[in-house]
Amino acid sequence: MIRPTVTFVLALASALPVAAQVSKPLPAQGRVISSLPAILPERGRVEPVNRMLSDRLDNLLPKLMREAGIDMWVIINREYVEDPVYLTLVPEPVFAARRTTMLVLYDRGEEGIERLTVSRYPLRGFYESAWEGGSNEEQWQGLGKIIAERSPKKIGINTSPQWSFGDGLTASLHAKLVETLSSMPAAEGEPPLHARLVSAERLAVRWLESRTALELEVYPQVVAIARAVIGEAFSSKVITPGVTTTDDVAWYIRQRYAELGVPVWFMPYVNIQRKGTSYELDEAFFGASGIIQRGDVLHTDVGITYLRMSTDTQEMGYVLRAGESEAPEGLVNALRIGNRWQDLLTSQFRTGRAGNQILAAALEASQAEKILGTVYTHPIGFHGHGAGPTIGMWDNQGPTPVQGDWLLSPLTAYAIEGDVRVAVPEWDGQYVQIKLEQSAVFDGTGVRYLAGRQTKWHLVE
Repeated sequence: MIRPTVTFVLALASALPVAAQVSKPLPAQGRVISSLPAILPERGRVEPVNRMLSDRLDNLLPKLMREAGIDMWVIINREYVEDPVYLTLVPEPVFAARRTTMLVLYDRGEEGIERLTVSRYPLRGFYESAWEGGSNEEQWQGLGKIIAERSPKKIGINTSPQWSFGDGLTASLHAKLVETLSSMPAAEGEPPLHARLVSAERLAVRWLESRTALELEVYPQVVAIARAVIGEAFSSKVITPGVTTTDDVAWYIRQRYAELGVPVWFMPYVNIQRKGTSYELDEAFFGASGIIQRGDVLHTDVGITYLRMSTDTQEMGYVLRAGESEAPEGLVNALRIGNRWQDLLTSQFRTGRAGNQILAAALEASQAEKILGTVYTHPIGFHGHGAGPTIGMWDNQGPTPVQGDWLLSPLTAYAIEGDVRVAVPEWDGQYVQIKLEQSAVFDGTGVRYLAGRQTKWHLVE
């Protein structure tokens, strides 16, 4: 059993050459994270990722399987058609399933979870190889015998009409599994094995949404990397007013992450709002592309994945006019209202509350303070748009069936995402949309931002 330690993040950085360890303490709030946290080389990422995986398999998985009432979880996938759960269950440096890959997770009670792989390629140290090789049909028969010998009461498989995260078993593999189990004998008086197949959607979602103590030691560093590059991009290092375009900045962000060896999970997006170019209040998003000018309001949306943890971040910038040293007070106030909107939303997080309930309460609280806000907050973790409760959608401020009915659990992470529309006096009462998104964790008592949140404008001189 791996115990979380407060030195885990320091252990990550210690794998770097001394010259690369230049990160400083991260500010909880502020305009920008001014220094880039240490980033491990590819080889140095294997140990921390696998350590976090071992901790999850040893300590989290048994709890979740028992919570879901499933005593055997079977994950079957093929190369390039990977189940969304598969790559979160296998160690680095695994990139894909190989041929047909089968994992069997069986709850032996006090003995813990037995972890088997019925596959051509081993996963040493994490799964015991239970098949010595042979034809594809022999592989299926090997899986069938393993299941029959253990005779589980409920065999969880990843099929779901509602959750993409719980629907990774393809139709052909499902049919072959049913055929295989139908040919296996069951003990007298017990139902046939194929009749014990049940959807593992709840287990899959809980596995993906749950964060561990070890992960939460590292996650702030991942988010800080995302925020630091935004700080670089929204500065005179990158932007020359009258010359630089929004696409230039977006591609700078993407290239910068590529140079750091940190992949993005969607193309970064940059847009501008400008005095004299107004939008209807009911438009979903304000903003346009083009050449950046002085006096422009900037917005970006960026997501990265590092050490298997994803971020989703939106921040705002302002391009100073001649003689200005700060953004106009109307814009400062607009961002302040955006932060207040965040507080109203996160104050509604309660264990056992559905995403739809949180949404309704947050909208009611915003309306009471006459804040024109929209909520489209989502879980985050192994995936950028992660498993767990949906809390509003940009095109639906009412209940979201199924995903919005999912209940909030402690130790789950969220992209606190949405916007406010505020009239700016210096822009002759024109409305500006403040679009904010910061990664945060709900710890069971409240929400805390993983690497602070934007409370001041990024300023381009």
